[in-house]
Amino acid sequence: MRVALDAILAASQPHHFPAVTKDGQAAIASTTGNEDCHIILRGGKRPNYETADVEAVTSEAVKLGVAPRILIDASHANSGKDPMNQPLVVRSVAAQIAAGNCDIKGMMIESNLVAGRQDLVPGKPLVYGQSITDGCIDWDMSVAVLEDLATSARERRRIRV
Repeated sequence: MRVALDAILAASQPHHFPAVTKDGQAAIASTTGNEDCHIILRGGKRPNYETADVEAVTSEAVKLGVAPRILIDASHANSGKDPMNQPLVVRSVAAQIAAGNCDIKGMMIESNLVAGRQDLVPGKPLVYGQSITDGCIDWDMSVAVLEDLATSARERRRIRV
């Protein structure tokens, strides 16, 4: 977490660095910095989407002077690499949003028309709408979790007024 927050802090600052132009000439490039960065919680050795995890990121970001903009990945280590666990992650995050957490800015969800994943095998036809990379939830489950998130966002707006 600290490395990611340090990277956000660095990215927010102006920089000058050697570069090459389109014509192949040496040049000095300049940036004004990008303050619109975010941190993604996707889990690691353990999931990191629960309230305590989000509060720890927020606290550390504030200490560094970084705006706590958090995205939470419902897949990967946060779901134990089981796409059917993504709705559980979304429910936890939706509850945090409904309770008024404004530091959570979004979620990443592995979604496709057909649940699961398939291998790309030469000569074997693919199932239309099913992932060949990460396992996904299906369309109906995607609609349900997005509706849960929309409801939680409406609740957050209601209590923040």
